[in-house]
Amino acid sequence: MSKRASSLWSNLFRKGNPLTEHVTELWSATPLFRDIPKREILQLVRDMPPRHFKADEYIFHSGDAGAGAAVIINGKVEIRSGGVLLAELSDGDFFGEIALVLDVPRTADAIAVEETELIFFLRPELDEWLARSPYFAGRLGANLAYVLAQRLLQANKALVHAGHEGQL
Repeated sequence: MSKRASSLWSNLFRKGNPLTEHVTELWSATPLFRDIPKREILQLVRDMPPRHFKADEYIFHSGDAGAGAAVIINGKVEIRSGGVLLAELSDGDFFGEIALVLDVPRTADAIAVEETELIFFLRPELDEWLARSPYFAGRLGANLAYVLAQRLLQANKALVHAGHEGQL
């Protein structure tokens, strides 16, 4: 058998890309992809190139155009608005999901605290997925509504708490 032929057959049984599989696991563990089969997520992840950021590098600034959400493969990210720390995120956490729904500027800064690797899920990928697999993309839409509602509830509680502290 020629080297080319044996190579062709061995590829059929070789395990996939470890990074792709790891990122699929990360996204599938988020509430965004709840009740969506891993094979669907894997198809999306194959088109998502990793991005590397150095410590103290801005991933995006408040006011930048939003293009999609990101999951942290490894590293740490801070989300800040007006100098206020909103969230400290690490491996497996995601952020930027508003950009999957609305074409509005980013509402906060995202900064790599240390060397960080991310994968972005961009709105055009979501649009393509919606055309190809409307049921599961619709499921993501419902999950996204849940995530945004939860974040809104948390923000409201923080505002109420901050208001009561100011009165003491």
